[in-house]
Amino acid sequence: MTTQLSLAHYETIAGALPLPGKAVIDGQKLSAVSGVTFDNVSPRDGRVLNQIAACGAADIDIAVASARAAFDDGRWRKLSYRDKKRILFTLADLMEREAESLAVLESLDVGKPIANAVAGDVPQTIRTLRYYAEALDKIYGEVGPETEDRISFAVHEPLGVVGAIVPWNFPLHMAMWKVAPALAMGNSVVLKPAEQSPLTALRLGELALEAGLPPGVLNVVPGLGGDAGKALALHNDVDMIAFTGSGAVGRLLMRYSGESNLKRVSLELGGKSPHIVFADCPDLDKAAEHAAWGIFYNQGEVCTAASRLLVHESIADAFLDKLLRVADPIAAGDPLDPSTVFGAMVSAEQMQTALGYIEAAKEDGAVLRLGGNRTRMETGGYYVEPTVFDDVAPQARLSREEVFGPVLAVTRFTDTEDALRLANDTPYGLAAGLWTRDVSLAHRAARAIKAGLVWVNGWDSCDITMPFGGFKQSGFGRDRSLHALYKYADLKSVSITLL
Repeated sequence: MTTQLSLAHYETIAGALPLPGKAVIDGQKLSAVSGVTFDNVSPRDGRVLNQIAACGAADIDIAVASARAAFDDGRWRKLSYRDKKRILFTLADLMEREAESLAVLESLDVGKPIANAVAGDVPQTIRTLRYYAEALDKIYGEVGPETEDRISFAVHEPLGVVGAIVPWNFPLHMAMWKVAPALAMGNSVVLKPAEQSPLTALRLGELALEAGLPPGVLNVVPGLGGDAGKALALHNDVDMIAFTGSGAVGRLLMRYSGESNLKRVSLELGGKSPHIVFADCPDLDKAAEHAAWGIFYNQGEVCTAASRLLVHESIADAFLDKLLRVADPIAAGDPLDPSTVFGAMVSAEQMQTALGYIEAAKEDGAVLRLGGNRTRMETGGYYVEPTVFDDVAPQARLSREEVFGPVLAVTRFTDTEDALRLANDTPYGLAAGLWTRDVSLAHRAARAIKAGLVWVNGWDSCDITMPFGGFKQSGFGRDRSLHALYKYADLKSVSITLL
């Protein structure tokens, strides 16, 4: 008999789920050394879900020491590739077993629609893990050209201890983008989840132990960024920090690397991504659908959100009408209701940030065409309406700064050069999209746009097989694809003289 998926169904699961709150360090679930905890608040209704261990420098010291010991004694690094694959595939199977529970935890923690977590976040996380588990025995070295009396080769060696600091918008999925390739290359990992969304990372740590990952190989240490995150980034026995988050924190991590051991730093930062609709757009209806969901998916809390819509002046009015017809029915709903397509913002702070940008756009003279208000206040949760501003000036705050919320800035352009100038007129360079039936224009524009990801006639149209990362102030280093594996390794050259 098939279970009828409903709000009641997911509320029942939520009510029965044990909520993890302790760190996972050296194979044990531990409270913070200080004994201090912090409230984990659900954006769904502003209710405190549970208490989370507020780990600090002392806990980071223990976790890093555990990770270092695990790396040095080879309990993971020296395992055969067959054993590594078996353990990682077992972890993927356990996550599949727990998929519905993980989705509920994610929805409770972040406020995202349960339907998105069930169909997107969790299965994509599992696919990521399986992708890198399958790839780990396909990493080959190189043999160099040499004379008859010498053999030279280069091999990839794991770095050691990797500190992964991950964001709150896709907590489990972003964690796996870093954890899976780092483990696949033989490293130990200390994972620091965002304080706004620690639940699925903590559950991941528990499931990893159940799968047979040796203690110390994956440690999950929750805590505030200024405490646990800073301590991890400054630690002299951490070999690399892999980070996804804000530019402000990225700058701090670079500084902390210089102040400590010059550890490697990989940064995936913010964006203010342009979405260009040229006059010859092959399908205005489809483009309008992508333009709406490019900004409103996950409540706009997406680093690649299509937050700047650039439309050719000849079609702007007609296109905007189509966009509004798509966006107008999108209404905030209960994240645990499977019919909800647009949920809550992650925190009261993030909600106020979005509302602040809405007020700033009004002051700058932009034309409000949709939304602009807080909604569902009676729930106690953090909900902001899908919001569209027209006639946004290129120098307005809404055109320049990342909102990380459901606020779209529409700007009109005159010709191709104007569009490309506007697209590149940003300190960011993460993602971009464009719509045209002209193949030559598509190629020229894709080359001209300074962004790490460019999508033509679609938005966010690639997966784990393609590298992900930005240009300019959107950071450096790549997640996803086989390229991600190599940033978690050193390249060693060996030359042997034949005697």
